[in-house]
Amino acid sequence: MTIKLIAIDIDGTLLNDDKKWTEKGKEAIHAAKKAGIQVVLCTGRPFPGVTDYLKELEFTHEDDYVITYNGALVQKVASEEILAEYTMTHEDYLVLQEAASTAGTHFHAIINEGIFTPNKDISMYSVRESFLINIPLFYHEPKEMDPSTHYNKMMMIDHPSVLEEAISRLPKHLWDDYTVLRSEPFFLEFVNKQASKGMAVKALAERLGYSSSEVMAIGDGGNDVDMVGYAGIGIAMENATDDVKAVSDIVTKSNNEDGVAHAIFTYALNQNR
Repeated sequence: MTIKLIAIDIDGTLLNDDKKWTEKGKEAIHAAKKAGIQVVLCTGRPFPGVTDYLKELEFTHEDDYVITYNGALVQKVASEEILAEYTMTHEDYLVLQEAASTAGTHFHAIINEGIFTPNKDISMYSVRESFLINIPLFYHEPKEMDPSTHYNKMMMIDHPSVLEEAISRLPKHLWDDYTVLRSEPFFLEFVNKQASKGMAVKALAERLGYSSSEVMAIGDGGNDVDMVGYAGIGIAMENATDDVKAVSDIVTKSNNEDGVAHAIFTYALNQNR
């Protein structure tokens, strides 16, 4: 099986627990690209939260792509031309904000320009997210939000035990109306029903003329499940959640042990490194 496209998650996959990547990981990605394999970062982060990584990896050419917001946005890197975008409306914001409030969990919504929370007691996880993805954080009451805004992603965020209890109280129709992802123990993410990493990778592969058998996908979290399951070679990190491992073909080393590099060299480039 010849791999022509590799989709790689960032947090918990490409990055280690210190949010760093190693030279070996970069070496593997550069080796894959040199071999003619298309490599795409596929993340829950917004586009501004990955630009530094794209530059460092030299993903700056017209034929470089990136998938952000858990598949809600697919675009070219250099021109920022949007190939696919699935957003949510102000009405979605009101529905999800009210559901979060009723269930007893913190909430925020994200666009490229900022993270917006209606919670006066701003969650530490909103602050963490703002710092991690380098996007400003704003407090606005729901009535202050612009009704014309379209959102890329919305999140219920809280301490894992609090979030778990809140999830049990959420209306069941939310799972029918949105793509719902437990990307981290303290995050429950909502994106447009048409969006997911797996659907985005599939759309990009088809645009490039590749079949699923020519795709490798590497991930660790709940938002990677359908991406890993779609790929001809689906790879779970050793630190991945059980649901990712369940749909994977291979479990590689952990994110702290250059698992991405090991997977690329071994299963895409057939090199023993």
